[in-house]
Amino acid sequence: MRILIYSANFAPEPTGIGKYSGEMAWWLAERGHDVRVVCAPPYYPAWQIDKKYRWPLFRREQWRGVDVWRTPLWVPKSPGGLTRILHLLSFAISSFPVMLWQIAWRPEVVLTVAPAFMCAPAGLLTARLCHAKRWLHLQDFEVDVAFSMGLLKGRLLQRMVLSLERSLLRRFDTVSTISSRMIQRLVSKGVTADKARYFPNWVDLSRIKPPKNGGFRALLGIPKDAIVVLFSGTLGGKQGLMVIPEAARLLEARGDIVFVVCGDGVMKPQLESAAAGLANIKFMPLQPSGRVSDMLGMADIHLLPQSPDAADLVLPSKLSGMLASGRPVIATCRPETEISEIVSECGVVVAPENGAELARAITGLADNPQARTALGRRGRRFAEENFERDAVLNNMFAPVGAENELAALADAPNDAAA
Repeated sequence: MRILIYSANFAPEPTGIGKYSGEMAWWLAERGHDVRVVCAPPYYPAWQIDKKYRWPLFRREQWRGVDVWRTPLWVPKSPGGLTRILHLLSFAISSFPVMLWQIAWRPEVVLTVAPAFMCAPAGLLTARLCHAKRWLHLQDFEVDVAFSMGLLKGRLLQRMVLSLERSLLRRFDTVSTISSRMIQRLVSKGVTADKARYFPNWVDLSRIKPPKNGGFRALLGIPKDAIVVLFSGTLGGKQGLMVIPEAARLLEARGDIVFVVCGDGVMKPQLESAAAGLANIKFMPLQPSGRVSDMLGMADIHLLPQSPDAADLVLPSKLSGMLASGRPVIATCRPETEISEIVSECGVVVAPENGAELARAITGLADNPQARTALGRRGRRFAEENFERDAVLNNMFAPVGAENELAALADAPNDAAA
């Protein structure tokens, strides 16, 4: 099948949407599908375009059997409300003619990945003009997040944008997203239940598993008997990350607990400033994929802080890797969220943005190795049952029966002129 993937973020970005869009395209190409991708040059999570991709502005390349077309975008140094909109708009504009160029190839499925939701019109138009099936995959509800976190403001603007969003969502043949709560939100936005599909982010369990060495501890000068509390991932505004240095300061007197923050992103300077003078917190950059398993396994406890305003508008992709590593997780989120439902089975849930409560939870697990072991095993089992890579992707794409989405789209009547 000819599949056109339209995703601003793509490989070789190591985290977030780029990681999953890249792995999905590669997986499909390995199984005989003809895959093209229209995307931006890699820039995330550093918010800086990779030097190797700064020129030429437009390029076509082959990546692991995938035909990749890259178009430029503007990357702000400090992404906020207006600058983030202009950032996404720049890609939507530059990629529009490249998407129309794909019509001659006649894709059978056009899969648009959001963010950026601004790309949805081009994805719809391209699919309509070549009579392809229209698929939108939502990694988060960027419109809701923008208003809930104050990146966009104004009731009139909110009503207008939400109305446009609702209209666009209803025009797709399939709208998928990564959690059951997000499926419910799709339905509340007017997507019919038969079009809404659960398509979670996955983890390669053959590569991420409890390791048997302490290489990263030695690299960072951490004693073998210390309790390592790890956050690994993008350092962005939706994570509520400032609670980490707050908890580290409260636990500074305990010489056996060490915090490690592994990642890059717009929040890194603020975190480093808040942690200034603390000997019990260490920073390290994102690690290449071949070292992720060892890095995650360095932890005795994983941290999953979340902003209270975004907790059910996203489901952090980093959670699956944490669970797969066989270590317990402490999440800072409201109790009624999906993150809380998952983590409460294999870790501890505390109130968001509460450093004192987080410090108490860390102390409780640090002093109870039996509980850490039991919770870590539950987490690994949950990852095996729910997030295994081939099982997730086979469910959506493998040509077995009519339950997978490609088969369902192929069998569905073509209403692309609607």
